[in-house]
Amino acid sequence: MKYTDYDIIRRPIVTEKTMACMTDKKYTFIVDIRATKPMIKKAVEDIFDVTVEDIKTAKYIGKTKRVGVHVGKRPDYKKAIVKLSEDSKTIEFFDGMQ
Repeated sequence: MKYTDYDIIRRPIVTEKTMACMTDKKYTFIVDIRATKPMIKKAVEDIFDVTVEDIKTAKYIGKTKRVGVHVGKRPDYKKAIVKLSEDSKTIEFFDGMQ
């Protein structure tokens, strides 16, 4: 299956901790669980027109939750922390959030 850039980058993570990391040009995204670092790098560079310096990824297993007798599970997900190069511009998507 061929992935588009928008299939790889699902959504940004906006928390106090990730907002503090944006001063160091680090942005955090939820990505497709099957995406590799080169795929993530290409997707971020193509979508936001920036230069990526480094990527750190982490996989998370969804928690098991119960409501009464019903047992369910939250979905598994993968998080990517993308560091932009110093000469690269900031991502405009996040500019209004700081």
